[in-house]
Amino acid sequence: MPKGKTTAKKKKGNGAKLGFEEKLWQAADKLRGHMDAAEYKHVVLGLVFLKYISDAFNELYDRLAADEYTDDLENRDEYLAENIFYVPEAARWSYLQSNAKQPEIGKLLDDGMSAIEKENPSLKGVLPKEYGKPALDKRL
Repeated sequence: MPKGKTTAKKKKGNGAKLGFEEKLWQAADKLRGHMDAAEYKHVVLGLVFLKYISDAFNELYDRLAADEYTDDLENRDEYLAENIFYVPEAARWSYLQSNAKQPEIGKLLDDGMSAIEKENPSLKGVLPKEYGKPALDKRL
């Protein structure tokens, strides 16, 4: 190798091609509609977080329901003891999903986020509550 020259390998991402990236991007772009991408990320990240904590809550809820010694499935301390956020019924993904076609879904999401913050003080003032904005297309 000539003096002073180094070889550099070109990186091509992380090497993983799962095949669904393009479809995922197209779906996200379609849902975004005419909304600015900088604003859209706050909408989506809030929903992703809500889905994540709701799934974690439901998993523990199901385990507690199967335990014959559990007497109160809605005991907030049971969830906090396992480092799981307590998710009030009005904020659970299943409830919101069943009401997704309602015109007031934005308000339901905002109310759900507020309820989560009320039950989990560490989240106070952190969750987005802008789903009821008139500018946000409720169909999407």
